[in-house]
Amino acid sequence: MEEAHVYLFKNRKFSDFYLCFCGYAKCEPLHSFGPAVRPNYLMHIITEGRGKYSVDGKQYELKAGQGFLIEPEVQTFYQADSEDPWSYMWIGFSGARAKEYLSDLGLGGGNLTFDCHHMAELKAMLQNIVKRNTYTIENEFLRESFLYQTFAVLSRSLNIQKLSGNERNTDNIYVKQAVEFIQNNYLDPIRVSDIADYVGISRGYLHKLFLELLSQSPQDYLISCRMTRGAELLSVTELSIEEIALSCGYTDPLAFSKIFKRKTGMTPRQYRKDNWSK
Repeated sequence: MEEAHVYLFKNRKFSDFYLCFCGYAKCEPLHSFGPAVRPNYLMHIITEGRGKYSVDGKQYELKAGQGFLIEPEVQTFYQADSEDPWSYMWIGFSGARAKEYLSDLGLGGGNLTFDCHHMAELKAMLQNIVKRNTYTIENEFLRESFLYQTFAVLSRSLNIQKLSGNERNTDNIYVKQAVEFIQNNYLDPIRVSDIADYVGISRGYLHKLFLELLSQSPQDYLISCRMTRGAELLSVTELSIEEIALSCGYTDPLAFSKIFKRKTGMTPRQYRKDNWSK
């Protein structure tokens, strides 16, 4: 006998990424859904049995420990096996950055199926969401956190380094993450080793990737960010050189001044005099 439970969430406190609904089902043999089109993303994670998923003329044979993604406005069909019907849990979500977050996992477009190696944790996330299915401000934030945690668990299963170069350029990902880290943290006294540790690769490999993809070293990119910010602060604020140096990640204003002159050809005081915009 088929057993299904669905939980809907209609509040939209969050716009970047939010939960629409979730649920789980134990299907009867040959139970099917579709062909149908969904308005949001829907991810199924198979906990038992087998079934098939059809989209864009392709059919995928899937089993327990795997999952499949349904994209918005795409017609799909899925059906339980006749002898070993599947059971699955599902989670529906949407938001302005949902596509980006799926891309971070290597999902979307031509990649619609995946393996799950942490089923117990994924089940726990769903149970946590279900326990918080009523409306309170606390539950709104908790459900959002559980959605992000679900993606965090999935990220450990979906090894983007195993995808083909046409589907995912891992080197570009490392550089992108390093650039974002620098842009968010250049005001602190970070070092290249800190950047490499954050990205999860060696300092030497990070240096190689920056030269190949950006034609400059990570250190040069970090200095460039700091000097650009320093020039801006010199032009539009009355902060002292010492204060500007600290705002750009330098505890020593003399070191900041030397690097600034080397990069711009002027001392900070000369630059402020020539570019003051107040």
